[in-house]
Amino acid sequence: MTSVNTLAAQRRRARHYALQGLYQWSMTRADLTEIEAEFRIDNDFTHVDDEYYRALLTGVVQQAEALDGSYADLIDRPLDELDPVERALLRLGAFELRERIDVPYKVVINEAVALAKKFGATDSYRYVNGVLDRLARQYRQIEITAEA
Repeated sequence: MTSVNTLAAQRRRARHYALQGLYQWSMTRADLTEIEAEFRIDNDFTHVDDEYYRALLTGVVQQAEALDGSYADLIDRPLDELDPVERALLRLGAFELRERIDVPYKVVINEAVALAKKFGATDSYRYVNGVLDRLARQYRQIEITAEA
């Protein structure tokens, strides 16, 4: 049986690689199978939640247009002007908020912020945090209210 902390670490790594894969997909529109194979060759997936990685990568790509639409009214610029890392993070976060209710909304936001700090521009983590926080109020209002 996997401990909660081990699973969290494995999912953190899954998000890390999924973000990189989504960024590559958004820049090249390469086939997801090729992207996934490349990541598996170049990286050690021993401590990665493989199922979660695959679900994030394929789910976000399949729903990219709908995910973009879910936060389009929450951003301060046209979608095509978003930084590619920010866009990938917003898609990833929107997907998790909408589709993965097993993951607490605070975890989704915190993980996206951590990835923005690592891969994004200087203050992109603040932007990602603000957009996902507002989006959480749409998708996770019951969870937010229950905490209050």
